[in-house]
Amino acid sequence: MNKIAPVEPETNPNPKLIIDPPSWMRFIIRQVGDRAINPAKRTRRRARAEAARVKSGAPHVVEYFHQLDDPYSHLTAQVLNKFAARYDIVIKPRLINATGGKNQPRLAELAVWAHRDAMLIAPHYELNFPQDAPETPSLDLQSLASNYLAALSPEAFLAEIEAVSTALWTDDREFFFQHANPSADGEEARAAGSKRLAELKHYSGATFYYAGEWYWGVDRLFYLEMRLQELAANKSDLRGYLVPRPDIDVSGVDASGLTLDFYPSLNSPYTSIIFDKTIAVKDTCNIKFNHKPVLPMIMRGVAATNTKGNYIFFDTKREGECLGVPFGPIITPIGAPTRSAYALLPWAYEQGKDEALMSSLLRAAWSEGIALHKKSGMQRAVTRAGLDWNEACKQFKRDDWKQLIAGHQHEMVESMGLWGVPSYRLSGPDGEPDLMVWGQDRLWLVAAEIRRRAGK
Repeated sequence: MNKIAPVEPETNPNPKLIIDPPSWMRFIIRQVGDRAINPAKRTRRRARAEAARVKSGAPHVVEYFHQLDDPYSHLTAQVLNKFAARYDIVIKPRLINATGGKNQPRLAELAVWAHRDAMLIAPHYELNFPQDAPETPSLDLQSLASNYLAALSPEAFLAEIEAVSTALWTDDREFFFQHANPSADGEEARAAGSKRLAELKHYSGATFYYAGEWYWGVDRLFYLEMRLQELAANKSDLRGYLVPRPDIDVSGVDASGLTLDFYPSLNSPYTSIIFDKTIAVKDTCNIKFNHKPVLPMIMRGVAATNTKGNYIFFDTKREGECLGVPFGPIITPIGAPTRSAYALLPWAYEQGKDEALMSSLLRAAWSEGIALHKKSGMQRAVTRAGLDWNEACKQFKRDDWKQLIAGHQHEMVESMGLWGVPSYRLSGPDGEPDLMVWGQDRLWLVAAEIRRRAGK
């Protein structure tokens, strides 16, 4: 039996100032976060960008960053030319290498996860990811592909990227023998693209950059389409999106024969906007449900950066708007408030109030600006969940929560191969493999799979 690691690592690559921030640092994080999610600032920024574009007579310019060994880039390659044809835009495609480092920790595991995730979502988006595709394409074919693409004009790149990417992921060597271009320098092109990505303060492949904002892959492309349609940049009256976000729908489903494990985190912006939606799915379809909170990634020793944090704040805001869920004002509950909150969990489980407690805490921290590091803030969140505050005060010194949370983390990381939150595991019926996914933008997939499996 594998030994379960301590709930927090003995050494953590993240600075203590971030893991256990003093009040002044929480205030700074709040200021940064609130700037990133402020709708009025976003509106003004967009207006300035559009006014400058119109004044200069420039077209709508979209930069696209393609990572050859990234499964999400392969999915995006299948819609890129259609996207270019649909809007009055100029796309500047760039090849990049995987960023790695603190922005993409656990890079090898990320490749495994992305491969699995792309294969799961592709059919729902009417796209294709080869069932027998390797976890990453061979290095020699990547080199041939980058050499070939680097020599193309932007227009030719858009026209041919789907065929090139398909040949790469299906190990079609004959394609590259016929399209070899040894005179081009793909490595130089990838290095230049990676440099540009870093200059613009981002880190992922399959990303679009337009007038100060980022859009990741087919999952976020509809946000960019929405923006371009608002600017009347579409070439026809056709509305709708190339890759619309599927609905989260389990209405009329009896999933009592299935089990859903849910791994949220108190310091996760993404968890905050999907927690109540997840509980609603559970309540609607009567699925067996296990609520298994884990510590924030930073407290678990997963490296973090300001660049990634700023993007997550911005992205969570628009995801919340899409879901009709408030996000902001925020006061991070990282560190001591999280430990205190989790110390209440064993007691809350006993009373069947663990879900209500987590929901109340998340709303307090991420949409109400309630300071959980202050007694008054914690009291407000706890009592709102239907728990007695005087009794709660007796629970804060408990340490049995550590073994409980460490067990959840062991399941999620070691058994499921996931480390981000929120994560989900759907089990049943017999004969079906477990569905294991992470991200607030995968609850629709969980719901779709519940419908399918319950239908059996």
